[in-house]
Amino acid sequence: MHRLSRRLFLAALVTLAVAAASPSWAADKLRVVATFTILGDMVRNVGGEHVALTTLVGPDGDAHVYEPTPADARALAQADLVLVNGLGFEGWIDRLVKASGYKGPVAVASEGIALLRAEEDHGHGHHGDEFDPHAWQDLVNGRLYVINIARALATADTARADDYRRRAEAYDRELVTLDRDIRSRLDGVPAERRKVITSHDAFRYFGRAYGIGFHAPVGLSTEDEPSVGEVAALIRQMRDEGIRTLFVDNITDARLVQQLAREAEAVIGGTLYSDSLSGTTGPAPTYLDMFRHNAGEIVKAFTN
Repeated sequence: MHRLSRRLFLAALVTLAVAAASPSWAADKLRVVATFTILGDMVRNVGGEHVALTTLVGPDGDAHVYEPTPADARALAQADLVLVNGLGFEGWIDRLVKASGYKGPVAVASEGIALLRAEEDHGHGHHGDEFDPHAWQDLVNGRLYVINIARALATADTARADDYRRRAEAYDRELVTLDRDIRSRLDGVPAERRKVITSHDAFRYFGRAYGIGFHAPVGLSTEDEPSVGEVAALIRQMRDEGIRTLFVDNITDARLVQQLAREAEAVIGGTLYSDSLSGTTGPAPTYLDMFRHNAGEIVKAFTN
């Protein structure tokens, strides 16, 4: 399993301190637009009180099919910085930037990630030159997101670069601790049990990180629609391999997973959070909470 060393993280962040000698773009709060809730929560943790944050796709929202609003265009027009996931996740962002007239920096949070290619044999129209955009589903990748976010904030707001660096370092320690805890919780699960069905193909980075085989009837985008033959093949695979762990994810319709459960005589374990956080009263209002919830649900299903 790949890991990001503490030394590498600190080396990347120390460059942020150099920017502190230059004047800030703005004397007041930095106006930042993040495209979806997971990215927005990371920005909030690194930026703190220095950032006035607008998140475009809200809790339990689906960024794959999101349609920007006039309010989104106004938010971009007034922004100092726009942060995106990239990798084609926000297929609408280029049009929104153009429509808003925004001319400032657009930072890509997934820069530098060890990417997974889209599965060419999935049957949903993806090609070998496309990559899975759900890179945040590995906490090691999440640490790289934090580096990129801290760098972007410090470049846009140089007077507070030191504070962004300190906050990023503190947040990184939380990510490292949680990653270690999840690995420990999964250590006792036999490899043959580590197979999961989810609503759409959003958890392969999680699977690579923690040694779990994720399968889904719907491809990388929730816009994909599986054929009857693909669904039948997945049901056969579930029966042949004894896959009994199914989850609905929070942004998709549950009916297809319910059908799979009926056909394969399996039980749905609960809800996983894939592309969006929950609201504040839900089980996954932050990125850290999302991982705690998802890992807890998966471990519970494996051990019951």
